[in-house]
Amino acid sequence: MSSLPPVYIVSAARTPTGMFLGSLASLSAIQLGSHAIKAAVERAGLKPEDVEEVFVGNVMSANLGQNPARQCAIGAGLPESTVSTTINKVCASSIKSLIVGAQTIITGNADIVVAAGTESMSNVPHYLPNMRTGAKFGDQSLVDGVLKDGLTDAYKKEHMGLQGEECADDHGFTREDQDEYCIRSYKKAIAATEAGWFTSEIAPIEVPQGRGKPPVTVSVDDEPKNFNESKTRALRSSFKKDGTVTAANASPLSDGAAALVLASEEAVKKHGLKPIGKILGWGDAEQNPSKFTTAPSLAMPKALKHAKVDIANVDAFEINEAFSVVALSNMKILGIQEDKVNLHGGAVALGHALGASGARITTTLLGVLKEKKGKVGCAGICNGGGGASAIVIESLQ
Repeated sequence: MSSLPPVYIVSAARTPTGMFLGSLASLSAIQLGSHAIKAAVERAGLKPEDVEEVFVGNVMSANLGQNPARQCAIGAGLPESTVSTTINKVCASSIKSLIVGAQTIITGNADIVVAAGTESMSNVPHYLPNMRTGAKFGDQSLVDGVLKDGLTDAYKKEHMGLQGEECADDHGFTREDQDEYCIRSYKKAIAATEAGWFTSEIAPIEVPQGRGKPPVTVSVDDEPKNFNESKTRALRSSFKKDGTVTAANASPLSDGAAALVLASEEAVKKHGLKPIGKILGWGDAEQNPSKFTTAPSLAMPKALKHAKVDIANVDAFEINEAFSVVALSNMKILGIQEDKVNLHGGAVALGHALGASGARITTTLLGVLKEKKGKVGCAGICNGGGGASAIVIESLQ
């Protein structure tokens, strides 16, 4: 096991994940992140002033204002003295927040840190890139910020779904393979929802409904309710003719936030905290940008080596389902059986709010380990540009 100084996870909380233009669309990424951070700090039994530093993953920050992490910290009621940093590593942003949070504690720069992520894809603006210098003649085109900053490869200038298709070709996964995996993910997510396993993760959030109407409390994820097995099998491919990646077996655009509170051993003793987990190690990896889909197969072994944990001794894995083929290909490369992966469903069924996803899958992994009475878990997530980040945790529940 890890020889690192201990970094404990003393709480975790997430918002429900909203569909694109769904139940959470009227809330900004700042409001979602503030809610998750406030809930996590309260669950830890800490006072706001006990938190020394906050790291928040956020990918599409346009129009949010300066330093979204700082706004989330203030919005959560943390004091003005709380140091706050926004991290953008695309989909891996909030696992990187966890990594930097752990490093901050280990190096002695803080004893209590919040690592979080937030995204409201519903509220990402369109851009008018030529307006700064003036539109002198002719029509002007709007640029969709979701596509530009979230879903388009910066090097080939192509939708990342085409790179999902490339991954399917490289590793021999058919349309049927991906659809069947997607259906299993939905069924696991629905079963976990019905069994109440997400209740301990989710901090219900009130959504204003307009003048004269009471707010609506949202307490469950939007996406699983829309599952239609026959429609999943019948959809056309999304990115190329006769392709294998569809709107169903890819993750949906989403809104949401998640936060975890990390503490040193000294802080745990000082405040009488009850850890729910411990960070054992982490790893990052990069490769050819168009091969981002399989980067977790590089980052996860690095994290396990850092944690001094053999992959055979991992009880549960989370591999973020940017596309169904991402989970399938990384399981194949790493030799992991599906009965250990995404046991409460994954992003194709629950949603993928980019900057929040790393913190969300780590929060869910803690719940899976508790439910399955497991000890060690590993979460890995790919990110645009060819990268991935991974973290290894021990459950103390």
